Amino acid sequence: MDNDIEKKTKRKMEKVIETLAQEVRGIRTGRASAAILEGIRVDYYGSKLPLNQVGNINIPQPRMIEIKVWDDNAVAPVEKAIMTSSIGLTPNTDGKTIRLNMPSLTKERREDLIRHVHEIVEEFRVEVRNIRRDANDTIKKAKKSGEISEDEAYRQMDRVQGITDKHINKINDILEKKEKEIKEE
Repeated sequence: MDNDIEKKTKRKMEKVIETLAQEVRGIRTGRASAAILEGIRVDYYGSKLPLNQVGNINIPQPRMIEIKVWDDNAVAPVEKAIMTSSIGLTPNTDGKTIRLNMPSLTKERREDLIRHVHEIVEEFRVEVRNIRRDANDTIKKAKKSGEISEDEAYRQMDRVQGITDKHINKINDILEKKEKEIKEE
């Protein structure tokens, strides 16, 4: 049973880490990245397709994203999808090629982004702690019902705490990396 609790706890916490990494990847910095376009869906012939399914996305320069649309009829829907998204970039179109220029971030905007990232990260830390609490509650119930001894319960709770600490450190690493990325010119 103890191994089962640990595996479930680990698996849940890994999903939290993956979700956090994905969410933080989409936050725009002063540097061009195809990741900021991941959430954009294009209304193409009645279907909502991810942007990368209607064209190639390239980064020709550190502050420019280039989208080469495969179909002429998709250019306008791609532009519209970018304009209505929350990324805050204006597309420049040249035939089938759409360019997005990444403006430099102001000091205030960088501070706002860092604050926003801290808020997101704290939500994910809380999620990891909630998973730990649920695992510990399961262990306490097993102890109370006599399924495991008190010593075994403490050992399991100790291992759950170790798993939690490891995942909190991973979250902190993601935060540190994103902060550094935002602060870069």
